[in-house]
Formats: sequence, structure tokens, C-alpha cells
Amino acid sequence: MKENKKHITYLFLKTKQRYFFASFFFFLVTFFAEAQVTSSVDSTSIKIGEEIVYSIQVEADSTDLVVFPEGQTFTPLEVIESYKIDTTFEQAKYRLIKKYGLTQFDSGRYTIPQQQVVINDKRFGTDSVSVEVRDVVVDTTKQQMFDIKPAIEVDEPPFDLKTLLLWLIPIVIILAIVGYILFRRKKLKDAKEEQLPPYEEAITALHTLDTSTYLKENKPKEYYSHLTEIIKRYLDREVDETALESTSDELIARLQLHKDSGNFEFSNETIRRLDTILKRADLVKFAKMYQAEGQASSDRKTIEEIINETKEVIPEPTEEELQENAEYQEAQRKKRVRKKWAYGALGLLVVALIAGAVYGGVKGFNNLKDFVIGNEIRELAENRWIKSEYGDPAIIIETPEVLVRTEVEIPESQNMRVANASVFTQGEITDPLYIWLNTTMYKETAQGQQKGQAEADLEGLMDEALTNLEKRGAKNMLVKREGFETEKGITGLKAYGKFNVQVSDDKVLKETSSYELLLFAQKGGVQQVLVVYQEDDGRFAEDVKDRIINSVELEISEK
Repeated sequence: MKENKKHITYLFLKTKQRYFFASFFFFLVTFFAEAQVTSSVDSTSIKIGEEIVYSIQVEADSTDLVVFPEGQTFTPLEVIESYKIDTTFEQAKYRLIKKYGLTQFDSGRYTIPQQQVVINDKRFGTDSVSVEVRDVVVDTTKQQMFDIKPAIEVDEPPFDLKTLLLWLIPIVIILAIVGYILFRRKKLKDAKEEQLPPYEEAITALHTLDTSTYLKENKPKEYYSHLTEIIKRYLDREVDETALESTSDELIARLQLHKDSGNFEFSNETIRRLDTILKRADLVKFAKMYQAEGQASSDRKTIEEIINETKEVIPEPTEEELQENAEYQEAQRKKRVRKKWAYGALGLLVVALIAGAVYGGVKGFNNLKDFVIGNEIRELAENRWIKSEYGDPAIIIETPEVLVRTEVEIPESQNMRVANASVFTQGEITDPLYIWLNTTMYKETAQGQQKGQAEADLEGLMDEALTNLEKRGAKNMLVKREGFETEKGITGLKAYGKFNVQVSDDKVLKETSSYELLLFAQKGGVQQVLVVYQEDDGRFAEDVKDRIINSVELEISEK
């Protein structure tokens, strides 16, 4: 009997256990069946500029609201195409496939970050993916090679005044016509901006409406449209700046609110009469309601009375407001005068640039543009350069101008390690060219920790240098790294790429700056060279940067 009870108990527990596992399995299946999000790429290795197709697949019910990521959420890769969502129906589920075309125009290894897909109120994340962007290798061994031809002198073509005039005269005539049209439009626009005061404008508009033929031609809809626009425009300028965009009920509600708050002493009768006319106008305009003879003229008279009553309850402007308005009008007048001069100067500049382009082609255009607008990088490149030593141990470098020593504060956490630190700079990080040098020597007590650092910890030191660069305003950094060797065989690490400069808490410059950062670690010290420059169509900035970087040499520390 006891054995039978044990057997029954065993069967009961076994059945209960099976039921538990079945329920748990059903719960998991139900949970994962609600929505499944997966991602994939068609390739993890591409050439520069080649497209990667990134796919996100979602399985969900037909009632689920699915929102895929949009915009540049794939940085550092760029989205070149966002394809339409492909939808299929399978086993009472919808399968949604969203594809993105991604690319990158700089070689290196990049990570596609995790993407967020919102299904109803839940967020699902995809896996990050690592991709490699390769340079395009050109095999010169399979191409036919030719000897370099000797240089020959070519006579400069003579100045052709006739051809220049044939090009220049039509261009000047076209620019004159365009300038006249723009000036005429600007004059008409300024005339429109010189508005009458609100009350005079409303009364003038009512008198103009009296001379119209809308009522004679049996066009009550047009008549009431102009009538309600007149009163709304008046209220918009004098009472409530949302009157023109408000419906009739919204406008009446806001006038009642102004009355209750004590801003304007409207009478209840005035608001009631305006409400009646606005509702009647809505019926005429939208329901084509027939009006009794003389009703429109009566409503027009009532609108004028409402405007007069409103004018009486509007408080007179204070002396401060009148002064501010006069100053504003004077500022607007000066602004219009400045614009006229600017348009004139711009027209002359365009003529000069076009003449330079016709005369000298692209080179003449660039030279003329540099002469008129100025090119700071070109001036630095063509001036006399200075080769000097900075810091201890010295960094030997050639620069357009002498670098200036800058005070540097050593953090309290580094006081026990750092013996001395020197910083030398030229310009600011927002200038067309910025040079920054740093030499840091460590104390004898910490020297034991610095030995062997020259090659073993270069990557860590570079990470720290890039972090400091971000603290100084570099945002949206693209970073590529490689080894670097000076002409005398001193090895280090180089980081280069692009970034935007943050000039304040809420402003980041749109212009992209390029940079190159060299890092050398010696026994007992670290030396850094940073060059930041703004590209100028590849004419001078790149050459200036290369000349600076190629001139770098180091004094070897004897510590």
C-alpha cells in the first residue's frame, strides 16, 4: 500500500513538473513570438566608397507599431540610401525588412553602432557590427610604362582683348539686368514693409471694401472673407498675435480670456456682436447660407464700431515703448541701407571674379579670389619660415611663425609625477592653421614606471592625448592611426582625421578641420606635435601641413 502511494505521488510530481516546463516553454515562445529583431550586413569588408547593405528584420503582429531608425544613426558610416520597407506575411505574422545603404570614404576599421527599433512602447537593440574599409590598390606592374619626356618651354599665349570683351560684355549686361530685377523687387518689398498703423490700416481696408463689387455681383462669400480678415488682422496686430490663425471660436475664447485677465476692457456686448458676425460669416463661406438684404452692410458697420470700441480700450503705448519702436524703425532703415551697399559690392565682386576667371582660367580665378578675399594659409605658405627648437628635450620643427610659450596647469593628480611641462602654440584651434607642441618630463621617483614606455604604452598615451584634444573642443572626431618615423629614424605613433570645433556650450562649427597628431615617448618623457588646419580646396593647406610634419626631429633624452 505504501509503495502504491509512493508511486502515485511520484506520478503526480512528475506530471506537475512536466506541466511546469511546458508552461515555461510556452511563455518563452509567446514572449519571443511577440516581436523578433535581427540585423545583418551583406559584407564586412569593402573598398572605399563601396556600398554595404545593412538589413534589419522584424517579426511582429499586424497590430504592432514598428518604428525603424532614421537619420545618421550609423556614424561613423554614412547613409547613402534608405530603402523602402519590404513586408511579407508568414504564419499569422508580418515580417518587415528595412535596408540601408552605408559607405565610408576613408580607409580603416569601423563599427556600425547598435540600432534601436521601437515596437509599440518597447525598444529592441541590434548587435553592433565591425566592418573594414580598404584602400584601392593600383598594380603598376601590369601597366605599360613609358620614359619620362623631357620638359619643353611653351610660349605664353598673348593677351586677347577681343576675346575677353566678347565674354565680359554679355556677362556684365546679364548681371546688370539681374541686379536691376533684384533691386526692383527689394524696393517693392520695402514699400510693403512700410505698413500703416493698425487702426488706419483697418479703416482704409473697410473703405476699400465699400468700393468693391462683391455685393452687386452677388458674391457674399468673398465679401465676408475680406470683412473677417480685416477685423482679424486688426486684432492680430493690436490684441492677440494668434488672431489670424485662430478659428472663430478660438478667437472669441481668447478675447474673453484677455477680458477676464484684465489686459483689455472689452465689453460683453462687443464680444457677443463679434461672435455673431464671425459665425454668420462661417455659414456664408462654408455652408452658402443666404443672407437677408442689407445684412452684409449692417455687419460691415458693426465691424467698424467694434474696431472703434477696441481702439478705445487699448492702452496707449508708454514712452519707453515708443522709444524702442523708433529705435527699431531706425535700425531697420540702416539695415536696408547696408543691404543695398552689400548688393552693390557683391555685384562688383562677381564681375571681378568672372573677369578673372575668363582671363586666367581656374588659376586666375583662385589668384583673384585670394587677392580680393584673402587666403591666410597661402600667406603663411609663401612667407619666410622659421626652424627652431622648443622644450626640453627639444622638438626641432619648421613653422611659418615663431611658436609662443603658453602657460600650462599641471593637474594635482600629476604633480607627484611631472617634473616640468612646456607648451608652445601658434594661433587658435578655430584658426585656418593651429600648431601645438608639448614636452612633458617626469620626476626621478616616477622614472622607473616610465622606462620601457617608448613603445609599450604608445597606444595608451595616444588615447590620453586624443581625450585631451576632445576636452579642448574637438567634436565628432574621426581617428585613424599608424606608425610614424622621422627622417633620422626616431619612431612614434601618428593619429589623423577630422573633427568639428566646439566654440561654446551650444555652438559647434559646421566647418570641418583636419588634424595630424604625432606622439613620441622617451625614457622619462613624452613629446607631442599637433597640427590642425582648415582645407582650402587642396591648394596650400595640405602642403603647409606636410612641410611642418616632415620637418619634425627630436632631441633624444639622456635620462
